[in-house]
Amino acid sequence: MPASTRRRFLHHTVHLAAAGALPALSAPARASLAGARELMLHNTHTQERIDLVYAVQARYVPEALGSLNHFLRDHYTGDIGRIDPRLFDLLHDIRRVLGSAQPFEVISGYRCATTNARLRATGGGGVAQHSLHMEGRAIDVRLPGVPLADLRDAARSLRAGGVGFYPRDQFVHVDTGRVRHW
Repeated sequence: MPASTRRRFLHHTVHLAAAGALPALSAPARASLAGARELMLHNTHTQERIDLVYAVQARYVPEALGSLNHFLRDHYTGDIGRIDPRLFDLLHDIRRVLGSAQPFEVISGYRCATTNARLRATGGGGVAQHSLHMEGRAIDVRLPGVPLADLRDAARSLRAGGVGFYPRDQFVHVDTGRVRHW
Protein backbone atom coordinates (compact mmCIF):
# COMPACT_ATOMS: atom_id res chain seq x y z
CA MET A 1 0.00 0.00 0.00
CA PRO A 2 1.49 3.40 -0.93
CA ALA A 3 2.41 5.62 2.03
CA SER A 4 -0.22 8.28 1.21
CA THR A 5 -2.98 5.65 0.98
CA ARG A 6 -1.86 4.05 4.25
CA ARG A 7 -1.83 7.46 5.97
CA ARG A 8 -5.36 8.18 4.70
CA PHE A 9 -6.51 4.75 5.89
CA LEU A 10 -4.97 5.22 9.35
CA HIS A 11 -6.34 8.75 9.64
CA HIS A 12 -9.82 7.51 8.71
CA THR A 13 -9.53 4.55 11.11
CA VAL A 14 -8.54 6.77 14.03
CA HIS A 15 -11.67 8.84 13.38
CA LEU A 16 -13.73 5.64 13.32
CA ALA A 17 -12.22 4.65 16.65
CA ALA A 18 -13.09 8.02 18.14
CA ALA A 19 -16.63 7.60 16.85
CA GLY A 20 -16.87 4.12 18.34
CA ALA A 21 -17.17 2.36 14.98
CA LEU A 22 -13.84 0.54 15.12
CA PRO A 23 -15.09 -2.78 16.51
CA ALA A 24 -16.84 -3.41 13.16
CA LEU A 25 -13.57 -3.35 11.18
CA SER A 26 -12.28 -6.60 9.78
CA ALA A 27 -9.33 -8.28 11.49
CA PRO A 28 -6.87 -7.42 8.65
CA ALA A 29 -7.95 -3.76 8.75
CA ARG A 30 -7.55 -3.65 12.52
CA ALA A 31 -4.16 -5.37 12.34
CA SER A 32 -2.78 -2.54 10.24
CA LEU A 33 -3.86 0.11 12.75
CA ALA A 34 -0.80 1.37 14.63
CA GLY A 35 -1.22 1.27 18.39
CA ALA A 36 -4.46 -0.75 18.36
CA ARG A 37 -5.11 -2.94 21.40
CA GLU A 38 -7.43 -5.83 20.72
CA LEU A 39 -9.16 -8.47 22.84
CA MET A 40 -10.73 -11.78 21.92
CA LEU A 41 -12.83 -13.41 24.62
CA HIS A 42 -15.12 -16.43 24.93
CA ASN A 43 -17.54 -16.57 27.85
CA THR A 44 -17.70 -20.18 29.06
CA HIS A 45 -21.14 -19.66 30.68
CA THR A 46 -23.05 -17.75 27.98
CA GLN A 47 -21.03 -19.14 25.02
CA GLU A 48 -20.77 -15.57 23.68
CA ARG A 49 -17.64 -14.46 21.87
CA ILE A 50 -16.25 -10.99 21.35
CA ASP A 51 -13.35 -9.79 19.20
CA LEU A 52 -12.71 -6.05 19.11
CA VAL A 53 -10.27 -3.19 19.35
CA TYR A 54 -10.84 -1.54 22.72
CA ALA A 55 -8.11 1.13 22.51
CA VAL A 56 -5.98 2.95 19.98
CA GLN A 57 -2.72 4.26 21.40
CA ALA A 58 -3.66 6.14 24.61
CA ARG A 59 -7.40 6.38 23.84
CA TYR A 60 -9.99 3.84 24.86
CA VAL A 61 -12.86 3.30 22.42
CA PRO A 62 -16.04 4.11 24.43
CA GLU A 63 -18.35 1.81 22.42
CA ALA A 64 -15.89 -1.06 22.80
CA LEU A 65 -15.68 -0.53 26.58
CA GLY A 66 -19.49 -0.64 26.73
CA SER A 67 -19.50 -3.88 24.73
CA LEU A 68 -16.91 -5.39 27.04
CA ASN A 69 -18.84 -4.29 30.15
CA HIS A 70 -21.92 -6.07 28.78
CA PHE A 71 -19.95 -9.13 27.72
CA LEU A 72 -18.40 -9.49 31.20
CA ARG A 73 -21.71 -9.02 33.02
CA ASP A 74 -22.70 -11.17 36.00
CA HIS A 75 -23.94 -14.26 34.16
CA TYR A 76 -26.13 -15.26 37.12
CA THR A 77 -28.13 -12.01 37.38
CA GLY A 78 -27.43 -10.12 34.16
CA ASP A 79 -26.16 -7.12 36.16
CA ILE A 80 -23.63 -5.07 34.22
CA GLY A 81 -20.70 -3.50 36.01
CA ARG A 82 -18.11 -0.99 34.87
CA ILE A 83 -14.91 -2.89 34.16
CA ASP A 84 -11.56 -1.21 34.83
CA PRO A 85 -9.98 -0.63 31.37
CA ARG A 86 -6.58 -1.46 32.91
CA LEU A 87 -7.88 -5.03 33.22
CA PHE A 88 -8.24 -5.13 29.42
CA ASP A 89 -4.69 -3.80 29.08
CA LEU A 90 -3.50 -6.55 31.42
CA LEU A 91 -5.21 -9.25 29.34
CA HIS A 92 -3.82 -7.74 26.14
CA ASP A 93 -0.31 -7.73 27.62
CA ILE A 94 -0.60 -11.32 28.85
CA ARG A 95 -1.53 -12.53 25.35
CA ARG A 96 1.36 -10.54 23.91
CA VAL A 97 3.85 -12.03 26.41
CA LEU A 98 2.61 -15.54 25.61
CA GLY A 99 2.42 -14.94 21.85
CA SER A 100 -1.04 -16.47 21.73
CA ALA A 101 -3.66 -15.74 19.08
CA GLN A 102 -6.37 -17.65 20.95
CA PRO A 103 -9.27 -15.95 22.74
CA PHE A 104 -9.27 -15.99 26.52
CA GLU A 105 -11.91 -18.25 28.01
CA VAL A 106 -13.69 -16.21 30.69
CA ILE A 107 -14.84 -18.10 33.76
CA SER A 108 -15.87 -15.06 35.80
CA GLY A 109 -15.90 -11.33 35.10
CA TYR A 110 -18.08 -8.85 36.96
CA ARG A 111 -20.01 -10.16 39.96
CA CYS A 112 -22.70 -8.24 41.82
CA ALA A 113 -22.66 -8.33 45.63
CA THR A 114 -25.58 -10.80 45.75
CA THR A 115 -23.81 -13.29 43.47
CA ASN A 116 -20.55 -12.87 45.36
CA ALA A 117 -22.28 -13.58 48.70
CA ARG A 118 -24.06 -16.63 47.27
CA LEU A 119 -20.80 -18.05 45.85
CA ARG A 120 -19.06 -17.47 49.19
CA ALA A 121 -21.86 -19.32 51.00
CA THR A 122 -21.53 -22.34 48.71
CA GLY A 123 -17.78 -22.46 49.38
CA GLY A 124 -16.59 -22.78 45.79
CA GLY A 125 -13.51 -21.29 44.15
CA GLY A 126 -12.00 -19.15 46.93
CA VAL A 127 -14.46 -16.23 46.67
CA ALA A 128 -13.27 -13.24 48.72
CA GLN A 129 -15.77 -11.25 50.79
CA HIS A 130 -14.60 -7.96 49.24
CA SER A 131 -13.82 -9.45 45.83
CA LEU A 132 -12.38 -7.16 43.17
CA HIS A 133 -14.83 -8.86 40.78
CA MET A 134 -17.53 -6.69 42.41
CA GLU A 135 -15.56 -3.57 41.46
CA GLY A 136 -14.94 -4.70 37.88
CA ARG A 137 -11.23 -5.06 38.63
CA ALA A 138 -10.83 -8.85 38.37
CA ILE A 139 -11.35 -11.65 35.89
CA ASP A 140 -10.84 -15.42 35.97
CA VAL A 141 -9.53 -16.84 32.69
CA ARG A 142 -7.69 -19.59 30.88
CA LEU A 143 -6.08 -19.53 27.44
CA PRO A 144 -6.51 -22.55 25.15
CA GLY A 145 -3.21 -24.13 24.17
CA VAL A 146 -1.33 -22.45 27.02
CA PRO A 147 -0.52 -24.45 30.16
CA LEU A 148 -2.20 -22.86 33.16
CA ALA A 149 1.16 -22.45 34.95
CA ASP A 150 2.52 -20.52 31.93
CA LEU A 151 -0.52 -18.23 32.00
CA ARG A 152 0.05 -17.63 35.73
CA ASP A 153 3.75 -16.94 35.19
CA ALA A 154 3.08 -14.49 32.34
CA ALA A 155 0.58 -12.58 34.48
CA ARG A 156 2.98 -12.49 37.43
CA SER A 157 5.84 -11.28 35.22
CA LEU A 158 3.89 -8.13 34.37
CA ARG A 159 3.60 -7.11 38.03
CA ALA A 160 0.37 -5.26 37.24
CA GLY A 161 -1.89 -6.60 40.01
CA GLY A 162 -2.97 -9.75 41.77
CA VAL A 163 -2.58 -13.22 40.30
CA GLY A 164 -4.34 -16.28 41.74
CA PHE A 165 -3.61 -19.81 40.54
CA TYR A 166 -6.46 -22.33 40.65
CA PRO A 167 -5.23 -25.50 38.89
CA ARG A 168 -8.03 -27.70 40.29
CA ASP A 169 -10.66 -25.35 38.84
CA GLN A 170 -8.58 -24.69 35.69
CA PHE A 171 -8.30 -20.90 35.77
CA VAL A 172 -6.03 -18.03 36.66
CA HIS A 173 -7.40 -14.97 38.45
CA VAL A 174 -5.92 -11.61 37.45
CA ASP A 175 -6.85 -8.23 38.87
CA THR A 176 -5.78 -4.59 38.94
CA GLY A 177 -5.37 -4.49 42.71
CA ARG A 178 -2.05 -4.41 44.51
CA VAL A 179 0.69 -6.72 43.25
CA ARG A 180 0.42 -10.07 45.06
CA HIS A 181 -0.03 -13.75 44.25
CA TRP A 182 -1.46 -16.89 45.74
